[in-house]
Amino acid sequence: MTRRPGYRWPAGKGLAVYIGFNLEHFAFGEGLGARLGPASPEPDVLNFSWREYGNRVGAWRCLELFDQLGLPTGALVNTALYEHCPELVAAFAARGDELIGHGHTNAARQSDLGEHAEALLLAGCRERIATGSGTAPAGWLSPWISESRLTPDLLAEAGYRYTLNWCHDDQPLPMRTRSGRRLWSIPYPQELNDIPMLVGRAMDAAPFTDMIIDNFDEMREQAMRQPLVMGIALHPYLVGQPYRLRHLRRALRHIAAARDRGEIWFTTPGAICQHLDALAEAGQFPGDAA
Repeated sequence: MTRRPGYRWPAGKGLAVYIGFNLEHFAFGEGLGARLGPASPEPDVLNFSWREYGNRVGAWRCLELFDQLGLPTGALVNTALYEHCPELVAAFAARGDELIGHGHTNAARQSDLGEHAEALLLAGCRERIATGSGTAPAGWLSPWISESRLTPDLLAEAGYRYTLNWCHDDQPLPMRTRSGRRLWSIPYPQELNDIPMLVGRAMDAAPFTDMIIDNFDEMREQAMRQPLVMGIALHPYLVGQPYRLRHLRRALRHIAAARDRGEIWFTTPGAICQHLDALAEAGQFPGDAA
C-alpha cells in the first residue's frame, strides 16, 4: 500500500465515500437470516418479522434521511424484491441511485451452487434488474459475501465490471479472470458494517456512529497522500430502527459537511468503476491485476 503510485478521484479529491445500502429478501419459514434472538423452529416469526421491518419501515426512513442530505447510494438489491416489495426498489431507482446485483434472496448462499447454476444466477439477476429498472447492474455483492472459486471469472463473463465481495484493501484493484476481462475489486467494508458490528459484536448505535466518524476523519487525512475508498455498509432493519437512525444521522451529517466543503467525493461504486476504467483506458492506472 505504501509503495503504490498515486492518482486522484474527480476534481482532485483523495477520498471517495459511498453508502452500500442493502435491500434484502428473506424467505418466510426457511433459509438464512440474521437473528435478533435465538432461532426458533420455522416459521421463526420473531426473527423474520424483525428483518422484514427493514423493507416495510426502516428503508423508507433511511430514504428520507438520504434525501435530506442529498446523498446517493449504491443500493444492493435482491431481485426477489421485484415481486416482494417492488415499490421499494422503484423508490431507489427513481432517485437515481445505482442498483447493484446482490443475488436473488439473502436466504441462500451463492457458494452452495455449482458453476452452471451460479452462472445462471448472475445472468438472471442482471437481466431482472435491467428489465425491472431499466439499467443492467455493473456491480455485484454476493449474498453473505459467499463465493465459489469461479465467482470472479463468472462475474466478468456475465458482463459485470466490478465486485464488492473483497474487503482486503482500501484501494480498488483489477482482478485477473480466465476470460481476460478486467474485473475491478472495489472495497466494501466489514468493519464499517452494521451486521458484524451491531449484531456480531453487539455494539450499540452511538459507538457505531463514533466508529464511522473516526474512520472517516482518519481516512480523510490518509487520503491526502494517496487515493482511498471508504464504504459504509448499512441494512435498514438495523439502522432504520428509530434510535439508531438518530445516531446514523449524526454520522452522515458529519460526512456531508465535508462533502459540502469540497473535501471528499461522495459517490457510488459504479461511478468509482467508471473513473477507474477511464484511467486504465488512458494508461494512467498504476499497478497490476491481483
